Formats: sequence, structure tokens, C-alpha cells
Amino acid sequence: MHLAYCIEGKAGMELGIRIPRPLGQGPSRFIPEKEILQVGSEDAQMHTLFADSFAALGRLDNITLVMVFHPQYLESFLKTQHYLLQMDGPLPLHYRHYIGIMGLLKAEEHSWSLAELVHAVVLLTHYHSLASFTFGCGISPEIHCDGGHTFRPPSVSNYCICDITNGNHSVDEMQVNSAGNVSVSDSFFEVEALMEKMKQLQECREEEEASQEEMASRFEIEKRESMFVFSSDDDEVTPARDVSRHFEDTSYGYKDFSRHGMHVPTFRVQDYCWEDHGYSLVNRLYPDVGQLIDEKFHIAYNLTYNTMAMHKDVDTSMLRRAIWNYIHCMFGIRYDDYDYGEINQLLDRSFKVYIKTVVCTPEKVTKRMYDSFWRQFKHSEKVHVNLLLIEARMQAELLYALRAITRYMT
Repeated sequence: MHLAYCIEGKAGMELGIRIPRPLGQGPSRFIPEKEILQVGSEDAQMHTLFADSFAALGRLDNITLVMVFHPQYLESFLKTQHYLLQMDGPLPLHYRHYIGIMGLLKAEEHSWSLAELVHAVVLLTHYHSLASFTFGCGISPEIHCDGGHTFRPPSVSNYCICDITNGNHSVDEMQVNSAGNVSVSDSFFEVEALMEKMKQLQECREEEEASQEEMASRFEIEKRESMFVFSSDDDEVTPARDVSRHFEDTSYGYKDFSRHGMHVPTFRVQDYCWEDHGYSLVNRLYPDVGQLIDEKFHIAYNLTYNTMAMHKDVDTSMLRRAIWNYIHCMFGIRYDDYDYGEINQLLDRSFKVYIKTVVCTPEKVTKRMYDSFWRQFKHSEKVHVNLLLIEARMQAELLYALRAITRYMT
């Protein structure tokens, strides 16, 4: 087969046919290709996931090849996405894909039913969060997309088209760590310091508990500080994609939900939460999808291998909750039973910058940001972080939208 590809490729060149080849190095700009699972070396569960994904798209897309670091989550994600786009639902199929492309939408001629509105809201939040994952993990454009291929001849004389199928590229795969000249020992001590903070916070929890007034005050402080978390100007150029044809308002983009000096009421989870309110509303108006989304939330939130970098048998629940609650805090959502003082202890500034950029302005994420947080952690752990980010973001968006629909209904 490889020989056939070689002959075909050389024949194409001789005939003057422009044959596209991958522009990037593997599925992600941030994760070295050699650290991503190679097709053919997967276990039985992953093989089934690959087969399902291939059957749906006719190829293994880059998102799947990165997300498969966590097969349990990938299975839930693919199942939910298939249901949203292909199975019976209130919206026609072409509407669903259009909403997925647009990420915004105005219906001027016809009013929608509540079921159609819920379907649209779920689709929008799904694709908003998927955009965060795509940019947060540096997913490379597919070979058939803009920025995913080149027609220029390869620089190495013995380049063969079969190299594409084998995942071998002519570009030097050695990459310089753009996070700066950080020694291994420095990043090692960062992990040790984080482990020690987790231990100290657990001991403080057991010894004393902050009052409700104090916890409310700490939430307001964290919410206010999150508005001032911005990435510094980065000289790294993020690949640009022209999406202007999809919308008329060129100023469209993220704006902090709360401006400086402007008070926004806190969204208390105790008054309206996913488990008690949002889930039942979605399931009533769009049967079964509520169950699929709920399963995906739980998998992302509870997913753990009890490891942290080089450490094993670690309870990471405190860290996972801090990440989840920090994202909700940025959107003004408060849990009365959570001490927001833990966030500043566990999440340093570079990590907060990465989180806010991925969640709010994902198109601005750079490899420098990706490299700068948790420098001693594995790429699979950073992908895990992104799963937490996208599901927390999706739930936050759904809470606001579903609460508004609930108020309209009542």
C-alpha cells in the first residue's frame, strides 16, 4: 500500500497535479506528535471509538486524536454530539449545522417553540465549549481546511506521500520550550509546592470552617480579581482564520460580564442549579439529551487517575473543584458551600491567565500560555484540564440560558 502511495504521489508531481500535504506537525500545535496515541497501537475500547468517529466523519479528526487521551470522556462526547446533530430532535438537520457554524443566531421571520429554543441553546453551548477545547489544546486544522495544508513541494528530496499516512513529516520536529529557560528542578518544586498547599488546605478544612459571611466576601474578591486577569501581549502569532462571513457585527466578541464599577447580581447555585432545575427542563423539552449532557458533566468533573505529574495515589478532587468553581466564579456563579480562598492558593497567575483565555477568548491562546502552566505535568493531564474547562463553561452558559427560559415559562 505504501508503495502505491509513493507511485501515486510521484505520478501526481510529474503530471503537475497539486497534491496537498499536512502543514502542521500532527493533530496539535502544542503537543508533540510522538506523545499522541498512534493509530494502530490503541486498545479495544479506543479502537471502537476510532471506528465510530471514522464512520461518522469518514476520517479521524484531530479533536478525536487529542481527546482520546481520555477515552471515557471521548465516548460520552461523541455520543452527545451525535445525538445533537443526527438523532431526532426539535430542529431540522440543516438548522443544527447552521447553528453550529454560526455560534450566534437571530430568528426574525418565525418564532421558535421552547423545544426548538432549548435545542439551539444546547447546540450553541456545545460549539462554544468545543471552540475552547480546539484552541486550548492547539488542535491543528484538518488537512482539507484553510491552514491545514500546503501545495508547496517538501524541502527534503526523498519525501514521499506515504510519509503523510505514516505520520512522518519533513519538518524538524524538535521544538523549543517557549515557556522560558526553566530548569527541571524548578518545575519539580512547583509540583511539590502545589501538593503541600493541597495538604495544608485539607488540614485547615478539618480544623475550622469559615463563616458564610467570610466565604461570601472571598467569592466577591475572587470575582472582582478575575476581571483583571488578562494575558500580557504575546509576540507569538496565533493562526488566523477568516470567519467574518459568518456574522454582520464585526465588533462581536467576548466582553467581561461585569464591567469595573458595575454591580452584577450573583448567580447563586442554591437558587438555580443544573442537577435540580436545568437538567429536568432540558429533558422535558428535549428528551434524552439532558441525560447525555449530565453524564458528560459528571465524567469531566469526576475523571481522575489519582496522579499529579510524577506522583501517584493522589486525591485531586480539591484541585479539580477549584478549577471548576473558578470558571463559574468568572461568570458570577457562586456555591455557598465553597471557600473561594482556596482558588488563590491552588491556581497561580499563569494558570489563571490560561484558564480565562481558553474560556473567554480561546482564539488568543498560544503555545507559550499552554507551556507556562503546570510545566512538570503530562500532556494528558493538560488535556484533562481542558475537559474541565469546556464542561464548566458549557454548564455556566446553560445555567444562565435555562434560568431565563424557566422564568419566561413561569
